[in-house]
Amino acid sequence: MANLTSKELAGISDQLNFEKVLCCKYQAAVQECTDADLKPCFQQYADQHKQNYDCLLNYLK
Repeated sequence: MANLTSKELAGISDQLNFEKVLCCKYQAAVQECTDADLKPCFQQYADQHKQNYDCLLNYLK
């Protein structure tokens, strides 16, 4: 991993938080959704944000 500035680390930290929040919101939407057409879309969005979160986290390792 390259040396990151404190500003870059703060940006990545903010993005990690955004991705976590979005993943949680879409997971909640999956649980509450009764529309068979929308439910897989919400799940796809939740999975994508989880993948984004994991990717950012792995970048920091």
